[in-house]
Amino acid sequence: MNTISLLLIGTFLISMLTGFCFIPFILNFCRRNKLYDIPDERKVHHAAIPRLGGISFLPSMLLAAIIMLLTYENITGDQKIVINQWTASCMISLLIIYAVGIVDDIVGVQAKIKFMFQIIAASLLPISGLYINNLYGFCGIYEIPFAVGFPLTVLCIAFIDNAMNLIDGIDGLAAGLAFIALGGFLYGFYCIELYIYCILIAGLMGILLAYMYYNIFGNPEKGLKIFMGDSGSLTIGFMLSFFTIKFAMSRPDLIPCGKYDITLFCSDMPYEKVCLAFAYSLMIVPTFDVFRVIIVRMKHHTPIFNPDKRHIHHKFLAIGLNQHQTLVSILSLQLAYIIINLAMIPYVCISLIVLIDIILFIAINMVMTRIINKKQAAKN
Repeated sequence: MNTISLLLIGTFLISMLTGFCFIPFILNFCRRNKLYDIPDERKVHHAAIPRLGGISFLPSMLLAAIIMLLTYENITGDQKIVINQWTASCMISLLIIYAVGIVDDIVGVQAKIKFMFQIIAASLLPISGLYINNLYGFCGIYEIPFAVGFPLTVLCIAFIDNAMNLIDGIDGLAAGLAFIALGGFLYGFYCIELYIYCILIAGLMGILLAYMYYNIFGNPEKGLKIFMGDSGSLTIGFMLSFFTIKFAMSRPDLIPCGKYDITLFCSDMPYEKVCLAFAYSLMIVPTFDVFRVIIVRMKHHTPIFNPDKRHIHHKFLAIGLNQHQTLVSILSLQLAYIIINLAMIPYVCISLIVLIDIILFIAINMVMTRIINKKQAAKN
């Protein structure tokens, strides 16, 4: 086992153990200050649940990553912690998102205000030079100028951030989808030898695993169940959007246009053919779902920021599945998309891959809608 693998395992374990130590303190804090997520007609839980689990995400991830990087530097003498413009911009943006999430969980923030701060935070990344600068043939588009890449990057970051926030509707769903996507990015960044991102990802995966234990298996009657809240969903959404932009950005000076063993059934693919399709595939279910919900809300002339019961997990519940069955079904759908797309990337252009994915998602939703309508008709 090489040094990098040991670093990743250590980061994961430290973050996970930090989470298991940190989350019980958060539970006690929520109980003392009566900070609960109260059930209503839109939500699927029936008891008041503490909602500040996401506060543990950022400290646990950073603590684990810093400890392991300092350990590596002391052993090898090779400096890995470098604060450049990208790093500073990402950390400032992340702290903005994290702070807004905490304030929203404690006192509440209007959706439009949250969106404004998301735009501000997202804008710092392209200002620092990190932005979508190539679509690699999607819809016939390749290199794009900064004037186009800037707003496109801000839109993508805000969209992914909100997608993770909005899909956090049942136990383990947002965390599970994030865990799968992070696993994919860990593999992708490892393949192209950008190990600093692998360490950050391993730290975030570790705390997510600890959180999912309390979120999925915690007993609410004993006060051991917790939700991530906006502090968690917005934080992981922003981190996933950052990794998406970073992985998809064309930077021949940092990532040589060589061949990398990333896809299935066809190794040694050129990076420029893989990067965008790979990053996009890891985020299909949450982004497709929120896009569909926005279209439906606009069709019914309802505000796009208003919560409702139109998300994919609501549909799975409506056809008769329980929460755990719904969780397994949606996570399986996301994994299926990733496997299918990785198999197609060597042979199919990205435009056709996206079209196939959209058709499949529409077909699945149409089938579920038909089942729901039949169930409602039978009741009537």
